[in-house]
Amino acid sequence: MQDRNYAPLLDEGEKLSRDALAALQLRRLQWSLRHAFENSAHYRDAFKAAGVHPDDLTSLSDLANFPFTAKDDLRQAYPFDFFCVPMDRVQRIHASSGTTGKPTVVGYTKKDIETWASVVARSIRAAGGRPGMKVHIAYGYGLFTGGLGAHYGAEQLGCTVIPMSGGQTEKQVQLIEDFKPDIIMVTPSYMLAILDEFTRQGLDPRASSLKIGIFGAEPWTEAMRKEIEDAFAIDAVDIYGLSEVMGPGVANECVETKDGITIWEDHFYPEIIDPATGMVLPEGELGELVFTSLTKEAMPIIRYRTRDLTRLLPGTARTMRRMEKISARSDDMLIIRGVNVFPTQFEEQILKIDALSPHYILEVTRPDRMDLVKVIVEHRDGVNSDALKEAQQSLQHHIKTMIGISTAIDIVAPGDVDRSTGKAQRIKDLR
Repeated sequence: MQDRNYAPLLDEGEKLSRDALAALQLRRLQWSLRHAFENSAHYRDAFKAAGVHPDDLTSLSDLANFPFTAKDDLRQAYPFDFFCVPMDRVQRIHASSGTTGKPTVVGYTKKDIETWASVVARSIRAAGGRPGMKVHIAYGYGLFTGGLGAHYGAEQLGCTVIPMSGGQTEKQVQLIEDFKPDIIMVTPSYMLAILDEFTRQGLDPRASSLKIGIFGAEPWTEAMRKEIEDAFAIDAVDIYGLSEVMGPGVANECVETKDGITIWEDHFYPEIIDPATGMVLPEGELGELVFTSLTKEAMPIIRYRTRDLTRLLPGTARTMRRMEKISARSDDMLIIRGVNVFPTQFEEQILKIDALSPHYILEVTRPDRMDLVKVIVEHRDGVNSDALKEAQQSLQHHIKTMIGISTAIDIVAPGDVDRSTGKAQRIKDLR
């Protein structure tokens, strides 16, 4: 059992009262709005079009009067038009994969890199990490923010970093066995691929050195958390971030509670909006997560629409607010015969059935003007044909009852669903 007496370890930001935090947020928000207005043509034009000026923000609630920023805004500014400092002050550039269009490019000053490292270090510590622990990083390195974001944070905390990056699953297992890391940082779906490789090699994952898994970059369910924790005998906690706002480390689950992701509100101001109307919703209501950066220099971001669906909750392990575990993204939503559905809803039903593994894909077609969904899911090793037939019927029933749509179920052999070394691709929309 890990030492979970965290009070002496909290940094000054984590110890702020709600009133002190709100006063800090207001000062930093006023600075961030002015910095964006004075140094970005996009924000200057957007603020003027909305009839607002940085001086108009005299309370945190005034932020609702300012315009949103969307991913398309960043794409139209490709590559560097969103930067608010001269290029000679930009120490690092990252970018998204660009799979749905031009990549979104983000920049960091030296101070931004230090801030980023500090919030990731705070995140690792909140997950149970301590100086001196070995951290196996299996997030991808390169333009993707995951690998280097985790790397710098782990180093700042005082950990020993194993910069494995993604892929080479057999070697991942070898290094975990040989180097004996305490912590692994990776996407949850790729952790399942690592689990498969442990099994293939005849190794007991519960006997590994791993104590903590810090998983992010994609939505994952409580059922998947249980799957991973039981398989490896570790604490599995959620880290949240996105490159447009900073990278990993915008928020992190605290291991002592595992009751939602604590937002590092001294650097990132959250709102929840109705995704259809853009209106700010009260705390506790489900909607789209919006972030405004409070301390970023190279590329401040004002009211960025993340497309992630969640709700804000009061703080527990920290005074800073939590957000509910990300259940889905609004742009991952499928509309099937008038029903709004998300991949994680299917995952929850799949993981209720012992014969089925968490490896699945949703194939959507429209052969005769009617949407059809096929769930392609792997069975676990050693399952006989009778159990597979029962699993197929059970899954169809669960999906129809809990989600409200009829589906075809194709149960395939272990290894037949493509694995991803990064974010899992759960939808194949062929309509």
